Amino acid sequence: MRKRTATTANLQKQSILQRGFSILEMMIVTIVIFIVVAEAVLQLEPAWQQIQANSALNQVKTTLRQARELSISQRRTIIVAFPAAGSGACHNSGNVSNCITLTLMNVTAGSPPTQTAATTPFLTAPLEGNVKFLTYTGEPDTPDAFIGTPPTAPNGIYTGSAAGAPTSGMQFESDGTFDNGSGVPINLTIFLGETNLPTTARAITILGNTGRVTWYQGTGKAWFRV
Repeated sequence: MRKRTATTANLQKQSILQRGFSILEMMIVTIVIFIVVAEAVLQLEPAWQQIQANSALNQVKTTLRQARELSISQRRTIIVAFPAAGSGACHNSGNVSNCITLTLMNVTAGSPPTQTAATTPFLTAPLEGNVKFLTYTGEPDTPDAFIGTPPTAPNGIYTGSAAGAPTSGMQFESDGTFDNGSGVPINLTIFLGETNLPTTARAITILGNTGRVTWYQGTGKAWFRV
């Protein structure tokens, strides 16, 4: 009798183990998984925004330093431009809003020699990750103080204290200096960030007399050298 009772109990236990999960149990587990994933995404989003901003900062500073070093090593003038997507060499592509282009000045022998810009840039670097050349309301000037006052949002490019690039252009000369295309040194300030996200603020400056490139990370209210 005891043996039969034990056998019956074992069969019932095996039946329960083999039954698996009910639909209600599976739904509850699925909902819990979705909640955990959603919380993880929300926590990772600010970090991802910072990664995108840092990536754009590194791209801009590396391109500018490359342009300066190349102009010195090759004794060539290199034109720097910041076109918007859809204009010139900066084509619309996904989340790209701005590009950096570098163009060589070709020298023609003569007395005196003349320089003419190449028809196409030798480097076009798109800013990806929704990062643009822009500023935020309340954002201060960089510690270099090339503007002299807080920038006016959303202008992201400043030549000295004036918003925008000079009409004559911008270029690194063969001695490493940065000027307006007419031999006059200019100080340039470039602001970066994602729309409506001041914590992604980044900035890069170029000192015209030497071509020195400096970069900063910001909060929308203050700047820190990185």
